[in-house]
Amino acid sequence: MTSNDDYVLQILQENALVGSDQVKHARNMTMNDPSLSIVDALLDSGAISEVDTLCTLGEQFGMKVVTLEDFDIKPEIVELTTSDAAHSSHIIPLYEDENGNLVVGISDPLDYTSLDNLRYKIKREVEPVLATRKEIQDLIERYYQMDSTMDTMLDQISEVADGTVDISSSNNILDDGTATETDAPIIKLCSLIIVEGYKNNASDIHLEPLEKRFRVRYRIDGVLHEVDSPPKRLQSAIISRMKIMAHMKISEKRSPQDGRIQVNIGGRELDLRVSSIPTEHGESIVMRILDKQNLALGLPQLGFFSDDQKTFDSLINLSDGIILVTGPTGSGKTTTLYACLSQINKPDRKIITVEDPVEYQMSGINQVQVEKDIKFTFSAALRSILRQAPNIVMIGEIRDYETASIATEAALTGHLVFSTLHTNDAPSAVTRLLDIGVKPFLVASSVRAIMAQRLVRSICPQCKEDFVASQSDLAFLGALGASLVDSPLYKGRGCSKCSLTGYKGRKGLFEIFRITDEVQHLIFDKESAIELRAKARENGMRTLREDGVRKVLAGVTTVEEVMRVTMGDAQ
Repeated sequence: MTSNDDYVLQILQENALVGSDQVKHARNMTMNDPSLSIVDALLDSGAISEVDTLCTLGEQFGMKVVTLEDFDIKPEIVELTTSDAAHSSHIIPLYEDENGNLVVGISDPLDYTSLDNLRYKIKREVEPVLATRKEIQDLIERYYQMDSTMDTMLDQISEVADGTVDISSSNNILDDGTATETDAPIIKLCSLIIVEGYKNNASDIHLEPLEKRFRVRYRIDGVLHEVDSPPKRLQSAIISRMKIMAHMKISEKRSPQDGRIQVNIGGRELDLRVSSIPTEHGESIVMRILDKQNLALGLPQLGFFSDDQKTFDSLINLSDGIILVTGPTGSGKTTTLYACLSQINKPDRKIITVEDPVEYQMSGINQVQVEKDIKFTFSAALRSILRQAPNIVMIGEIRDYETASIATEAALTGHLVFSTLHTNDAPSAVTRLLDIGVKPFLVASSVRAIMAQRLVRSICPQCKEDFVASQSDLAFLGALGASLVDSPLYKGRGCSKCSLTGYKGRKGLFEIFRITDEVQHLIFDKESAIELRAKARENGMRTLREDGVRKVLAGVTTVEEVMRVTMGDAQ
């Protein structure tokens, strides 16, 4: 239990907590197991309880004894130490007291070395309190889970490299059977990197060679989080292994490559879309995790309120026309399109998609992969699939005049066409099509609606709490927030379920722009996006920020999140 068990034993005997027979029995236990201390033997045998021991030691050394069950630690306190330090010292930072001292939980009141090391590292005074070993260990695992897993993983790899661990029986979910025993440590490490990304609900995994280190980061709910990374010396081996798994050319290190990895983790099928690009310090790898269960998402799960869902439902069930989804990379456009196709995928409808690449494989839908090497582009594929007599066509992205022209012609000849554009808001998509070269009358006649979207992080339901809105919050909320004086808004306090961020998962903000007769006339006249937006607002369109404000008031997300993703949007 402690770093000076004889002294602790003396204190326990002086306080009549243990008798000579119990001590004798405990010493016999330590003779059979030399790694067991005398105090631990007393605890294991039930001669004394850990709580009684801590209370006695606390009184002896002037330390408080606390209970840490369900204890919440603020994110800024957690960040004062590392996972490695917390695990090795068995010390957990808890809170800052009124004097500015850091209060930490320990189970060994005589571990002065670890306390002094912590004081030196954080350059502030440390105030220890006593708690049971189990409570401290539970907190360490809760608040340092992601990093500790990577620490353990790296320790295993180091031990393998040192020859202290036998890896001949290692079982790896990603081992394809072609690796040798020498390759096994790297195979295991690559597997664990992917599994940890999946376990932490990452959307993508970044392996980034820097000048003096090899960085691993996970994007979780749209925000990158760095974890303890493998040694720089393993960089080349890890990248090579990932490229093998993605069926890339290992020898090609000067040109970008794309590949795919298919894995099954816990009975769940995942596709990883892998991209490599040469950088100054080696090849950078990004793996986007595509979870096939996301195909089951309906419109409510995407973040639609009932009124917007009703509007969008009516649009996606039209018999013809173009429905465009716009937004920057990473705004969830593809997920929305797949959710639409999943909802309207009926036996009496033929659906064909043209994608680059095919991200999810959907049952009952014909999916076509663009192949640039053989000049099978979006426009070439689109021409061919129209001869297949589909009812519904989905084009991954409209990038050029030829694709846009064929899409409008398809919409005007009885097809329902879904596609995406990279624009900041919905009305700007019209001017984008005109800039590409599509004639105004074709745009006005073929496009039925345009929806811009963004993703905001959702408040964690486990640590959601209310607070009184500040004046700056009320100013941001505007007229919709006028009734909120002395009424609460919501935020996440930060807990183990959300990795102390206060957020868990993401929802969409939506701006639905319907092409009415009035808007068609404006398009005919080549009016600007500003004029189109003004008319859309007049007809009842909510902007992205206004939809965000509604979601703040509903307790879905926070003012800070809406401000972050809509800062550049016109209102």
